This record gives sequence, structure tokens and C-alpha cells, in this order.
Amino acid sequence: MNAESIYKSPAGERQIMALYDAVLARWPVAHETFRLPTRHGETFVIASGEPSAPPLILLHGAVSNAVSWVGEVPAYSPCFRVYAVDLPGEPGRSAPNRPAWEGPAFAEWMEDVLDGLKIQKTAILGISQGGWTALKFATYRPERVDKLVLVTPGGVMPTRMSFLLKAILFSMLGRWGGKRINRMVLGNDEMHPEAVKFMDAMMTHFKPRIAREYLFTDEELKRLDMPVLLLGGTEDVVRPMEGVVERLGKLVPKLEAVLIPGMGHALINMSERILPFLTR
Repeated sequence: MNAESIYKSPAGERQIMALYDAVLARWPVAHETFRLPTRHGETFVIASGEPSAPPLILLHGAVSNAVSWVGEVPAYSPCFRVYAVDLPGEPGRSAPNRPAWEGPAFAEWMEDVLDGLKIQKTAILGISQGGWTALKFATYRPERVDKLVLVTPGGVMPTRMSFLLKAILFSMLGRWGGKRINRMVLGNDEMHPEAVKFMDAMMTHFKPRIAREYLFTDEELKRLDMPVLLLGGTEDVVRPMEGVVERLGKLVPKLEAVLIPGMGHALINMSERILPFLTR
């Protein structure tokens, strides 16, 4: 799959990449970047923090990319070697390949990334689709995951049909429709105006995956024997987070779950809640 096929136009791709590079140029802490070969395409990684510090993998959500962590990296990098990873097939600098939801492809991809970074075991923080990806790897290779942080993750409960139908409809309505989708996702969550501008550009010029993510079985989720922190908002329009908490609570022995009243899907700046879990 070539790069143009996941964007609506070459000009739109250039606009998104220009915004990406502008954010990376203002990365708030010292960093370096890597391009890693994997079985599912080349992967771009932004690394911050001391190389000798414990590793922390950051996985962004759908219609997003690694620079979305720009506001949170300063909180994590004093304690961890932080790797913000561009998921394949999303509007970042990794390959446009889109691994299948079914089967081991995403887990293989994550395993290849860790091998490329020479990491045997790590903490992983994933939001939304990044949470799904973290779950995929943690159920596939639980022995390689030290701690798991899931923020509004996919794969536990079905995505709300009402959201999917609205997202499909609004995606056909150009820039205005993209802004409506972003407003649904953000809810009451406040974001920096530049971040909203970037999100609007991605929704306008990028072709998101429409198919529903794979739902993990009970048997798969029971493999999560590491400490797990789950964060969600009570007003999440994408997924029923109360159901996510209930299901994982029955299957995951070391689960800590926090539902934040009045918050939606795009939970940001959660480091004050997450760092105590990761560092104890």
C-alpha cells in the first residue's frame, strides 16, 4: 500500500507532514529519532530521556501520530527512556502498511520494534487504538510487558454504533465534517489550539480505517498478569467505558481502574494519574 493511498491527496499529505515536522522541531526535551525495519513496514520512533533509564513505549490513537505526545513527554522523560512510536498505516512517518486486526500482525510489529530498540521488557502506555495495540502485544507476549496503561482502549467493548455511523457520515463532508468528528471525540476535554488545528488537518486529508477493531476474547485478556492501569471518561462517545471497566475487572487480576466524571474520549495530560502507577 503506497503513501498516497491513505491520504485523500498528495497536497493533503504534504500539509500533514509539514505540521508533523513543525511539532517535532519544537520537541520540548532533547531527543533522537530512529527508523526501524519490521515485518510490517518501516517504523519511526522519537526517543527522549536518558538511554539508561527504564523504557516506556507510548502508542497514539487512530488518526494521530507520535508527536501527539509532545505535551506529555516532559513529564515522563525525567524517569524513563520514552519512545513515542508512529503506528503503521496512520498519518505519521511510519510505513503506510495497515496490518490486519485479526491474527498476530500488530503483535509481530510491536515485537520487532522492541527488538530493534534492544528492549527485552517495557512499560507500555496506549490511548484508544494505541491501547488496543498495547493489549494486542501484552496478550501475545505478556512476559515482555512490565506494566500496562490503557487510556480509553479499544478491543474490550465494541465501538458504539452511533459513533461509527456519525463518523462515516461526517467523513464525507470535508473539513466541516472532520471538525464535527473531532468535537465528538474531544467532548469536554480541552486541547491546545495548535493541536486542534493538526487534528482538523488529519481528519480533512487522511483516510481513516473504518472497520471495527478486533475484540479480545476472555481467554486472551486473562493472559494480562502484569499490573494494569485503566483510565476512561464517563462521557466517552466512542466506547462504553463503564463496560470496559466491568469486563476487565472480571478478567485482569492486577487491574486499577479510574473513571473520570464528565470527561470524554480524548483524555490528555494524564501524567499526574499515570506516573505514580509507573514509578512505584
